[in-house]
Amino acid sequence: MPKQNHGKFWPKVRPLIWEKAQQLYQEEQAKTMGTDFKGITATHKELREAGYFHTAKLIVLRNLHLQKKNSRSARSIMDYGFGNNCSSAL
Repeated sequence: MPKQNHGKFWPKVRPLIWEKAQQLYQEEQAKTMGTDFKGITATHKELREAGYFHTAKLIVLRNLHLQKKNSRSARSIMDYGFGNNCSSAL
């Protein structure tokens, strides 16, 4: 039997997506139920069927992309020698 290659990205990101989906579900339940809200968690199947997983996936991937993009731009600023005090270099 061939050895399966496990990636580095999805095994780390998938739990973040489930966590965000659960958060979205909880927020929606709290809004609609008001004082009757008991903090019930949804199953993975329920989160997928209701669309929370898909929405959470988009949010998490967008946030990761923005973090990576911002870290690159911060690195390029440091490469030009501006450091933390950008105004003094201008």
